[in-house]
Amino acid sequence: MKRPLILSLLFVGLALCSSSAALLPSSAVLADTTPFWAPTIPAAPPLPSSRPTYSPPSYSPGYTPGYTAPTYSTSPPPRASAPDSTFATDVRIAVKVVERYWSSRIVGFRPVSRIVPYRVDGEVMCGHQPIPTQNAAYCPIGDFIAYDVNWSQEVYKDLGDAFVFYLLGHEYGHAIQQRLGIDYAFTIYQELQADCFAGAYIGDSIKVGDFTLEDGDLDELRNGLLSVADPDDEPWFQEGAHGSAAQRTGAFFDGYNQSLDACDMPASYHG
Repeated sequence: MKRPLILSLLFVGLALCSSSAALLPSSAVLADTTPFWAPTIPAAPPLPSSRPTYSPPSYSPGYTPGYTAPTYSTSPPPRASAPDSTFATDVRIAVKVVERYWSSRIVGFRPVSRIVPYRVDGEVMCGHQPIPTQNAAYCPIGDFIAYDVNWSQEVYKDLGDAFVFYLLGHEYGHAIQQRLGIDYAFTIYQELQADCFAGAYIGDSIKVGDFTLEDGDLDELRNGLLSVADPDDEPWFQEGAHGSAAQRTGAFFDGYNQSLDACDMPASYHG
């Protein structure tokens, strides 16, 4: 993925990529419609008469809506040593572009407080809960995004450079949900909307010239989504569910092709 226009963003302030802007609602709002990207999900799901014992995966990737954590320590998360320079450069570019994108969509947009790479279990905490390796997560307690730099670099090398732009876009999508007060009853809706947000930011940034699509980039994005999809036998209503391969690719490419109009934005949002 070529980025000829973005390198300068590393040294200058953010600029609006569109003359239009969205109004941030004065109070938190709930999404008022069922996301249309999950048509196989029934309106009134049949739940088992006795719920099985289940320990949901923590932050894999993203955060679990409804998680109530202890009071957040005021000390900042520790910083990992510098990752590979090419990967690190792409991370910085992805963050600059996604912040530029949302600043043009939301009046008074506030970036996340920090982006934190880590390498071992427990190196970064969300409240008192450690964020495990082989993950990326947005932590609303402290308003930061953390990612396992070793795992991310391996996937980056295996799948291509487009992966990091999706990864940061998805986690930033959770930060946007927090800012707009979007809170679904089921985790899967939260995750699929974050995929849609990632698709919208990447697709719209390509349209305005912030990214230049290279041969194979769409395949890299699709393969990345397939790699983080839920197993076929995982119940959609299970806490921590993120969506099947078809649902995740569908949500992402709906956003990519149709922008935020495809992403089940709150009724008070006018992009």
